[in-house]
Amino acid sequence: MQEPQSAPVAYLAAVGTALPGDPVDNGKLAKTLGVNDEWIDVFIGTRTRHFARDLDSGEVRWSLADLCAQAAERALTASRVAAEEIEFVVMGTATPDHLMPATVNLVADLLGLDQLPTYQLQSGCAGAVQALDLGRTLIMGGGYRAGLVIGGDVCSKHLDLDRDLSDAPPSDLVNYVLFGDGAGAAVLTSEPRGQRLAVRRVLNRFTGLGREPGQVIDWFGLADRHEDRQAVREDYKAIEEFVPLIAEEILWELLEDLDWPSDGVDFLLPPQLSGHMTRRIAEKLRLPGAVEVSCVAETGNNGNALPFLQMEGLMDRMAEGQRALAVAVESSKWIKSGFALEKV
Repeated sequence: MQEPQSAPVAYLAAVGTALPGDPVDNGKLAKTLGVNDEWIDVFIGTRTRHFARDLDSGEVRWSLADLCAQAAERALTASRVAAEEIEFVVMGTATPDHLMPATVNLVADLLGLDQLPTYQLQSGCAGAVQALDLGRTLIMGGGYRAGLVIGGDVCSKHLDLDRDLSDAPPSDLVNYVLFGDGAGAAVLTSEPRGQRLAVRRVLNRFTGLGREPGQVIDWFGLADRHEDRQAVREDYKAIEEFVPLIAEEILWELLEDLDWPSDGVDFLLPPQLSGHMTRRIAEKLRLPGAVEVSCVAETGNNGNALPFLQMEGLMDRMAEGQRALAVAVESSKWIKSGFALEKV
């Protein structure tokens, strides 16, 4: 009788990230915006962030494509997978450089890649996980041997630095102090290579039926660009209320699906909203013995770059047989997402 073949597995071989320029601390940001830096410390709890545009001149120094290509090059170098071996590119972002062409194709061009399928997923904090989900599916069921999964955002392009913020309400001002810019990339393979992290599960589920969006980002065309509304709007109170609850649901759903005990997880990658919010969520998740891997207090909330920045901080810390769980919540129209890794 023939032995059944084991199920295919996708592996993370390496991760690379890119953050633009020097870190901008709260003092510098507060001076630029004309607000009190103590408010940033108390309300947000994020210490530094990176911007693709210069705060003094307003000059844009890096595009999203630039940052994503840098991150991908670093991931390829670390993985020792040659660019010629890459058979697909998947990218998640909420802030593409253009509506067309898709930024993923600009990145492929910068990397010298051609004649391969590319995919761009338009999404917020869950976009990187959605990209990982699609990349994993292509590896496990599409016959591909190696691909790039990329996530990144340049949020600063939506912020009007000339605006008088002295009387701005906290719900509006939060967008100026919460976000940063950056990108990350991972090399996925069909065989264990590089860091040899098996992607055991990916959770990606819309959960916003009948619920108001927690965040809206607008694109302005010729017909509406002069309307007096902000490009970025947040219901931060709804985010504070619902994200911790959804994060807990994601954690326990992943554990149940994997049949992993709560004390069998070595590392936890919690949602990265802000310094204070991430701390609150990590405390609520309460995984005994799991080491928290967070970065948002130093990088700012740079959207789809965050899971890659967390994974980069995880890579050299995992020993064979150890496990990690990542949880991400998208508040735009509410998406549950997360993934599980195991070192083999």
